[in-house]
Amino acid sequence: AMVADNLLALSRDYQVQLACMHVKKLLSFLDFHEEDAVFDAGLAAYLLQPNQSEYEYDTLAKVYLDVTLPSEKEMLGKEKLGYFSFEDERVQKWMAYQAIVPYKIKSVLREKLKETGMESLYDEMELPCLYALYEMEKNGIRVDGEALHQYGKKLRTRIEELTAEIHAMAGEEFNINSPKKLGEILFEKLGLKNGKKTKTGYSTSAEVLEKLKNAHPIIPKILEYRQLTKLNSTYAEGLAGYIRADGRIHGKFHQTVTVTGRISSADPNLQNIPTRMPLGREIRKVFIPEEGSVFVDADYSQIELRVLAHMSGDAALIAAYQADEDIHAITASQVFDVPLDQVDSTLRRKAKAVNFGIVYGISSFGLSQDLSITRKEAAAYIEKYFETYPKIKGFLDGLVKDGKEHGYVTTMFGRRRPVPELRSSNFMQRSFGERVAMNSPIQGTAADIIKIAMNHVYERMKKEGLRSRLVLQVHDELLIETKKEEIEEVSRILEEEMKGAADLAVELDVDMHQGDSWYEAK
Repeated sequence: AMVADNLLALSRDYQVQLACMHVKKLLSFLDFHEEDAVFDAGLAAYLLQPNQSEYEYDTLAKVYLDVTLPSEKEMLGKEKLGYFSFEDERVQKWMAYQAIVPYKIKSVLREKLKETGMESLYDEMELPCLYALYEMEKNGIRVDGEALHQYGKKLRTRIEELTAEIHAMAGEEFNINSPKKLGEILFEKLGLKNGKKTKTGYSTSAEVLEKLKNAHPIIPKILEYRQLTKLNSTYAEGLAGYIRADGRIHGKFHQTVTVTGRISSADPNLQNIPTRMPLGREIRKVFIPEEGSVFVDADYSQIELRVLAHMSGDAALIAAYQADEDIHAITASQVFDVPLDQVDSTLRRKAKAVNFGIVYGISSFGLSQDLSITRKEAAAYIEKYFETYPKIKGFLDGLVKDGKEHGYVTTMFGRRRPVPELRSSNFMQRSFGERVAMNSPIQGTAADIIKIAMNHVYERMKKEGLRSRLVLQVHDELLIETKKEEIEEVSRILEEEMKGAADLAVELDVDMHQGDSWYEAK
């Protein structure tokens, strides 16, 4: 508002003045009155080119108006706008660019959205999503400071125990955080095989250690140590700096970062909590609802596999879901040729790895690494999987073919993901492109569905006058800070809107829980 007011007062250029009046007219956007006619140039450009790193106006002017403008950094240097006077000619010029570019570019972007078939995607999914994300950032999520402190103490106690255990196994004290020293301990002193020596020493990357986890009892300890030290620095210590005066963390949700259409989270990233380890999951205990409320958490069950069943049209996979049975157990029974009642946890785990591996375009090599089996065995599993679900192979091959032909693949809702790697002369790049072409339509469709559900849940709660608030979206999960007297209504809205977000050949399944912390509700 201040920029528009000052620019109107200072500029004598008619078009700039017109653009500023247009901006002022839309200032109600800041209060999110959805009846106002809002157009977000960056969001539209993201849909058209989701693989760009940023969508600043100088970049958009070059791409869509064929006009070269200086960037903010070139005009103002490293200083922030607030340090300058509005009388400064550089500031006036920069503000003019910020006003005129989106004003000029709107019709161009609108036309390109129509040409690519993404206008309804923009109008009905992405723009409404802006309001829901703004609401989540504004609401924030409450943190129990004392619980966070105790969590940090618990982590550090376990880190000290692991340090002592690792040193005892190594036969000496050393800096576990030093890749060079760790490499010497593992591959020279302990004599572990297949160490890859680089200019700076042996590689001790997560990938290398994962391959060696059964070679020596020290490896699982080191992997746990690394996970816990990261948890400690990122969450136990890191979260405290994000807690505002209201006792809540108001993180950022990014809508134009991922190429698949997923929402990403930052400052802090609450989507990256390691959930496989108990101490990782426990960080959720520090997130609590306000007094008089509980958390209601709802997430989709196996949404990507369900999307695969629908998009491939494979009758066997659709039937397995319609039978409402354990999909991983059914797959294990069919792939490994054993009766369903004889499928044990080991076979189910293998089938689960194959199920999700197929979704991500996994190779026999990748599956062999995941399951610690030979490449030949992994290839046999994949081949048997495609025999069990015959339409899936043709579907995935078709995605790669379409990607090569058009240069992009699409989700069910028309979202495009460019895959230039498919035309690369480099084998590794082409292989990566093939995995992207297979996975992006599935993962992107799942991302679209959760966006639709989130938008509808947000709109329903507003429409029905509820005081409960949407506070988090993590991949396939929505978290509502729910007034105790509104639990029934919120649960009903979540179930109806999440299950009804898309019309698939298999039913969308939703797991829902409530509790006095995010941990209890998950």
